[in-house]
Amino acid sequence: MQLDLSGKTALVTGSTSGIGLAIAHGLAKAGATVVVNGRSADRVADAVSGLRDAHPSVSVMGIDADVTTQPGVDRLLAEIPAVDVLVNNLGIFGAVPALEITDDEWRRYFDTNVLAAARLIRSYLPGMIEAGWGRVIDIASDSAVVIPAEMIHYGVSKTALLAVSRGFAKAAAGTGVTVNSVIAGPTHTGGVEDFVYELVDTSLPWEEAQREFMRLHRPQSLLQRLIEPEEIANMVVYLASPLASATTGGALRVDGGYVDSILP
Repeated sequence: MQLDLSGKTALVTGSTSGIGLAIAHGLAKAGATVVVNGRSADRVADAVSGLRDAHPSVSVMGIDADVTTQPGVDRLLAEIPAVDVLVNNLGIFGAVPALEITDDEWRRYFDTNVLAAARLIRSYLPGMIEAGWGRVIDIASDSAVVIPAEMIHYGVSKTALLAVSRGFAKAAAGTGVTVNSVIAGPTHTGGVEDFVYELVDTSLPWEEAQREFMRLHRPQSLLQRLIEPEEIANMVVYLASPLASATTGGALRVDGGYVDSILP
């Protein structure tokens, strides 16, 4: 398969590191003009520099804007009024006992993991529909389906994101625009390394700590290892491509078989 995104502009939120940065690299490799987004100007600049070095033949730009706020989205829209591909990757997670999650934490997780995506889709989807082509991809999580006891606020926010994706897919029905979500499983990022060490012995070497985490906290994983960010990016790039024209309203799994279901 040739995943050619030449001539397309792709915005990836939360793309200065981890899964978002891997997605940005994957889209650039496919020929897309990539817009990196994050809140820190320095981190955005570093990510843009790395992408330009790795993909000198494509255009890469960066915008530091907090898309969890309307002013941040307004700043983004002022510089990038239209995109062909929107990847809502921005998200936060963290372990908190269920009875200790405050109202403020619930709101913060919904503002970041749900409303930021809905706000950006609302901003960019009309232009895609008018153009007759577009891709919206929301990065969800296995936690949307298998709510983790140690962070139910995160799981519930990702469940809501699945509904956001399905709902906007209906809004774009018959227009040539697709809207999908990707259910990412436990993935190896810097943030996840910190999370793993919150739950297992901090004196363990990383490889041993990873195995212990999977054994104790994610035993249903068929992969039995953490997923690499590039493996998530591969699915996103496919969904962003013209080859995925008949896939919309879906929740596609890159979860290492973590969710015990025969459906996608």
